Amino acid sequence: MSHVSELFGCMVFNDRVMRERLPKDTHKALMRTITHGLALDSSVAHIVANAMKDWAIERGATHYCHWFHPLSNVTAEKHDSFIAPTEDGEVIMEFSGKELIQGESDASAFPSGGLRATFEARGYTAWDPTSYAFVKDGTLVIPTAFCSHGGEALDKKTPLLRSMEAINRQALRITKLFGHGDDTRILSTSGLEQEYFLVDESQFRKRRDLCFCGRTLFGAPPPKGQGDHYAGSIKPRVLQFMRDVDEELWKLGVSAKTRHNEAAPSQHELAPVFTTTNIATDHNLLTMSVMRDVARRHGLVCLFHEKPFDGVNGSGKHNNWSLITNTGVNLFDPGATPQTNAQFLLFLCAVLKAVDLHQDLIRLSASSAGNDCRLGGHEAPPGIISVFLGDELTTILESIENETAYVAHDTLRLEMGLDILPNFPREITDRNRTSPMAFTGNKFELRLLGASFSGSESSMVMNTIVADVLSDFANILEGDKQLLTPLLRDTIKAHKRIIFNGNNYADEWVTEAAARGLLNIQSTVDAIPYYCDPKNLALFLRQSVFRPHEVTARSEIITTNYSATVHIEALTMLDMALQEIIPSVVRYSTELAQSVQVKTQVSITAQTERELLERIDTELTGLYETTKTLEQALHEAQALSNQYHQARHYRATVLPIMVRLRAHADVLEGIIARDAWSMPTYGDLLFSV
Repeated sequence: MSHVSELFGCMVFNDRVMRERLPKDTHKALMRTITHGLALDSSVAHIVANAMKDWAIERGATHYCHWFHPLSNVTAEKHDSFIAPTEDGEVIMEFSGKELIQGESDASAFPSGGLRATFEARGYTAWDPTSYAFVKDGTLVIPTAFCSHGGEALDKKTPLLRSMEAINRQALRITKLFGHGDDTRILSTSGLEQEYFLVDESQFRKRRDLCFCGRTLFGAPPPKGQGDHYAGSIKPRVLQFMRDVDEELWKLGVSAKTRHNEAAPSQHELAPVFTTTNIATDHNLLTMSVMRDVARRHGLVCLFHEKPFDGVNGSGKHNNWSLITNTGVNLFDPGATPQTNAQFLLFLCAVLKAVDLHQDLIRLSASSAGNDCRLGGHEAPPGIISVFLGDELTTILESIENETAYVAHDTLRLEMGLDILPNFPREITDRNRTSPMAFTGNKFELRLLGASFSGSESSMVMNTIVADVLSDFANILEGDKQLLTPLLRDTIKAHKRIIFNGNNYADEWVTEAAARGLLNIQSTVDAIPYYCDPKNLALFLRQSVFRPHEVTARSEIITTNYSATVHIEALTMLDMALQEIIPSVVRYSTELAQSVQVKTQVSITAQTERELLERIDTELTGLYETTKTLEQALHEAQALSNQYHQARHYRATVLPIMVRLRAHADVLEGIIARDAWSMPTYGDLLFSV
């Protein structure tokens, strides 16, 4: 590996490169666009495009692509070469400002929720100049947004960028009330921690469920579970993979920072340094792509499904969300005396009110068929939304609510009982890994997201709901700044129910949350109707983040995706049961029957074989009968024309049958001889890397 400082960003057309390669006036114009959101003149775009092309060709690029994130949960790109024919039969390398700013893609080929029909194919990609272009695999990659011919957002970046403008507008109103006239822009930031599994590719290829669905649909628990893997010594093969991932990401300007083993066998985590939300989202999508590519080079497969293995922890993606000013001030930094930091307390109360009012949208931002398998499983937060603040901040808010004097705790220093070890100050808040949304010093950690998710939707929701509350706060305080204290007090009284510092996994919390009136949305299907709730439609319209038909489209897409996911998994189970499991069991039971016959001929009872045969026959009959029930349930689902009714059928009818089918197969796996079972077991998959 080269020296990291030389390696970092070497494949990125970043500000340092632009300063070197662009005329000063062009660079200034581009930076005004990036920092202030101003429109970019076409003549400036042409100069930038030419410099970008020359730089990319020097790094081996022959093509360029507009890279975007459609509503299909994968990134998309179409590659065009730089070549342009000349009259003498030769070619030159060209790249215009128009090609940089705008591309075209088939909009009807991507999920649109009815925004585009098959015959309405035109869609546009638009350069996001705030996210640097980079060279990867011989292609100049240009981060873009994606919209229809009518301007409707067909991607996850466009609403995110709109929400960033919303939070900028409203937060600036607040900071100016506190005399911070130097604040000209406020940005939301994210740090997206990525959990993932690594499995041996040769084992992966032998499992149809992993190949088709990204998770195992059958599998008995291994003799050894999880327990000693978290933050343990990293195995050499995995460590080399991590090193290569870091190197590739550093070249692309992604600040991969932390790597370690996670709780489950073969599970790991990568965490970056936080950055501006749209860039953080692009970097996370790029990270997932790099991980997949590097894994293949090492004979591995990287799994991002939320629950690839039953009975062991699944994988999440933690979004560390915050707000910073253009002067570098974190608006959620409590400072040395948070009880007197009025601006911090106002922003904190804005988050509490926003989260309380819009629990449904936060839950929706983490909803999918895959994440339903993970949430609430004593490995991830439940679907009940709450905010962890810790004792210190909670006490401060209580003193404001009750109009009592706040008694500061003594300086918090950690005493470890050994003179040789240093004593150091503790944070004012602990960490609560069971909380769906925990305040962790100067940011909020949203722990609901599944590993396969883009971070864009949760950040978009946070930006939008907090912007809406800040707008209300600004309307009040711009009329009379003296209303600050009563505003804080009233907000705390009205929304303190959302604060919970205890164990979110405890059964008692479910009862208490219900008593508080908090929502308990247990599945994606239960969450979907909230998308088009009138209050949410009005919210998105007020903050100019979505038009009503864009929200309706997203509701249809998440509904369709849910049904499609469960349908594919059910078909895969039938395929594996009928073509692999049943033939394997029949072959093994035939061997047992032959053993009984041979032993009986010489007057041996063969009691063991007889008992095994009876157990196998019972489970095999149950498995086969359940396949027929599942087939019927799938036919019933496909006969339903209403998309939401179909999704409810998959949730209420198909999934329980799949659970029963798996139960029979997993019992059989525990009986059948190891060499007779047709697929790698959990032990093979989880402990082979």
